[in-house]
Amino acid sequence: MRLQGKTALITGAARGIGRAFAEAYVREGAQVTIGDIHSEAATRTAREIGPGAHAMRLDVTDQASIDAAVREAVATMGRIDILINNAALFDAAPIVEITREAYDRLFAVNVSGTLFMLQAVAKHMIARGGGGKIINMASQAGRRGESLVAVYCATKAAVISITQSAGLNLIAHRINVNAIAPGVVDGEHWDGVDALFAKYEHRPLGEKRRLVGEAVPYGRMGTAADLVGMAIFLATSEADYIVAQTYNVDGGNWMS
Repeated sequence: MRLQGKTALITGAARGIGRAFAEAYVREGAQVTIGDIHSEAATRTAREIGPGAHAMRLDVTDQASIDAAVREAVATMGRIDILINNAALFDAAPIVEITREAYDRLFAVNVSGTLFMLQAVAKHMIARGGGGKIINMASQAGRRGESLVAVYCATKAAVISITQSAGLNLIAHRINVNAIAPGVVDGEHWDGVDALFAKYEHRPLGEKRRLVGEAVPYGRMGTAADLVGMAIFLATSEADYIVAQTYNVDGGNWMS
């Protein structure tokens, strides 16, 4: 077990990619706190994963909630060795239809939530000593602009930049900050993504999902399970010399 005795806090982990990470970490011997704004779903997920998983309500747009979550995770698990900043929102619209409300909502979760969650956990890690691992969830969308996805792309580009700056700053405390950039990952969230593209590209429902899967060099969309290996690796001592990097896990969609 590669994470035996470690403790992790994962945001947005009640379902999807975050849940897959939580399940994998528990299998690898870690204790995991599942932080999610949907507290009932988080509790249900923790119960289904088993004794190594704990649940709490966490709103990454609220500093008081962030601070309380860190205190609760430390009280429950004794410390936080690993943070995965997974909570995120998606939206799409043509440039002339982007609203300030949508812009503010995405930046509040995807960028501010990532930065201030990272900050709060880093403060704990520094005070405790011994370093730690922080893994941010970026995206292939952060590597380039996309016609209908300007705001989401901008938020994920910001996550990559925050990862670089925080990684350079915090490695002095032996806190490794790195990121994962998935490609197109299938799951229930893609129902909403597909509906947005159907609306703006005038496609039948399901067509965008099919087309993006066919365009991946590997031959299909990714799954949450495809990302687990990188999330485990970056949390282990094997990644101690890796600093401020963003790893593409995307089936060959983007090369950088």
